[in-house]
Amino acid sequence: MNRLLTILAITIGLISCQLGGRIYVKHQELSPQLEWLKKDAREFKVPIKDINIAYNMSLSFRYVYGYQYQFAKVKVTEISPSGKKFVKEYDLKVREDNGDYIGKAGLDIWDSDHLVEPNKKYEETGTYTYIIEHIMPTDPLTYAMEIGLILDKVK
Repeated sequence: MNRLLTILAITIGLISCQLGGRIYVKHQELSPQLEWLKKDAREFKVPIKDINIAYNMSLSFRYVYGYQYQFAKVKVTEISPSGKKFVKEYDLKVREDNGDYIGKAGLDIWDSDHLVEPNKKYEETGTYTYIIEHIMPTDPLTYAMEIGLILDKVK
């Protein structure tokens, strides 16, 4: 029952948050055991139709109360339609210096969005592949629920 309510809340949230400039949003569950294994990378396929505009790329991280780190460190591999690879690492800050959680709270679940590439320009049209994996010192990364990728047109 709790899982059904969580899925319903996510669906309603995603539908209500579709901004006029949003071209892509997808979240993927990491594990029912609330952990993210290093070998458990998530893949996102993002269609890019217009290379003449800039985009804001964000990552979203859903975690549970008890997440022990200040950051979620992730590696993002971008593969262009022609096969060019670019790798970047990001520190997604999920806790303040005083230990308070960052993001939107829903009971003991927290959602945090992180703008990682403002004004991003693409070189070619087509489908870009993004592979996201955690690069934290521990494996598995506990109390992690979902990772997501969001792409908005810059206004």
